[in-house]
Amino acid sequence: MFLGTYAPKLDEKGRLILPAKFWDELSEGVVITRGQERCLYVFSTHEFESLHEKIRQAPVTSKQARDFLRLFLSGANQETPDKQRRVTIPSGLRDYAGLGRDLTVIGAGSRAEIWDTEAWNTYYNETESEFANTTEEVIPGLF
Repeated sequence: MFLGTYAPKLDEKGRLILPAKFWDELSEGVVITRGQERCLYVFSTHEFESLHEKIRQAPVTSKQARDFLRLFLSGANQETPDKQRRVTIPSGLRDYAGLGRDLTVIGAGSRAEIWDTEAWNTYYNETESEFANTTEEVIPGLF
């Protein structure tokens, strides 16, 4: 499970050092792809394979499912981290997420997310008050 918030830097070659807390889960391989809200999703290879099996169950006749599948999978990049725990983020994904040098990597349960730090701060500030003021059940059975 991925938890926490980290502040790594993107180097001049577009590489990111994965947080040490995520290393056990990601050391065998990662898949980085487009996320929602202009962040990047990072999955272990195993988790991505499980997710792909679920995606394959979507009806081909559903335009929304086809659109999601195309955008999600066309941006996916599989990679094995090097000995320094670095992964390269392809330029197309860096552009999609607007990544600069300063990054924020968050744990989001089954995945990690990579954000440009300024974009994360904006998202966090806009969303935190909604989170704090939630008055109805957002996730059934959670609270």
